[in-house]
Amino acid sequence: MSNRALDAAQAALAAEHAAVYGYGVVGGRVDDARRAEAAAAHTAHRARRDELARTVRDLGGRPAVAAPAYALPFAVPDADAAVGLAAALEDRVAGVYSDLVRAAEGPLRREAAGALREAAVRAVRWRGTGVAFPGLAERA
Repeated sequence: MSNRALDAAQAALAAEHAAVYGYGVVGGRVDDARRAEAAAAHTAHRARRDELARTVRDLGGRPAVAAPAYALPFAVPDADAAVGLAAALEDRVAGVYSDLVRAAEGPLRREAAGALREAAVRAVRWRGTGVAFPGLAERA
């Protein structure tokens, strides 16, 4: 596997660390009706994060560690902002998985494509609408 694949896997791992942190904020601000959805997304991102750490090791790298805190893209004072944050987190994750799909091959590429699809579906659920080319900022 190439250094490009390792770099893309590290970027995806860093995005998953940030998503796990971000969903901690979402879960604390979202209303009761969507709290279970936030918890499920948090669990999914934790699983992907752990999987990516193993992948990075398998590719010969040292997995990036989580930062103690992350800057949010905007203030999250209420449930509506929390929903917006969840959609933004999923868009960011979809973007890095798109890069991993381009850099990888074989089983890692299939896994990255599945993660991209999952993030795109979660983004649609949070936002209520989809984009034509999830994960491709230049096509959005």
